[in-house]
Amino acid sequence: NWYCYGKAVAEQAAWDIAKELEVDLVVLNPVLVLGGLIQSTVNASVLHILKYLTGSAKTYANAIQAYVHVKDVALAHILLFENPSASGRYLCAEAVLHRAEVVDILAKFFLEYPIPTKCSDEKNPRKKPYKFSNQKLKDLGLEFTPVKQSLYDTVISLQEKGHL
Repeated sequence: NWYCYGKAVAEQAAWDIAKELEVDLVVLNPVLVLGGLIQSTVNASVLHILKYLTGSAKTYANAIQAYVHVKDVALAHILLFENPSASGRYLCAEAVLHRAEVVDILAKFFLEYPIPTKCSDEKNPRKKPYKFSNQKLKDLGLEFTPVKQSLYDTVISLQEKGHL
């Protein structure tokens, strides 16, 4: 995944420069961002959601993904900027879901769409979610939007932008 690799390399370079210049660097690492779209085009983050709704994906992947609402990412940036005690790295993630959970949530909210019900990989065991901590952001007062709301807001935004 070149995108993730590029992000990791850029962050490491930032840490190296910060150390060299003795700058106090604070890094916010958001996971896959959901919620309302500002732009009129579909971004890579919500593409898999759109495919599940349009019927172009007949199955869902045996995969897991961490999600966060775009408003939480914005609030996290503000909290870190305004808090002088903020330091180090902050993981901005609300929940880790298997794609089966994603399609289940979508199917409950949006009965009108042909959301897939079968996994593309029925031979291997279901992937297990990884563990993470978003406690540092919670300690600063961030209250994360539940992932169900993030998925709902994403679909509403896709509808409003004319993608559905």
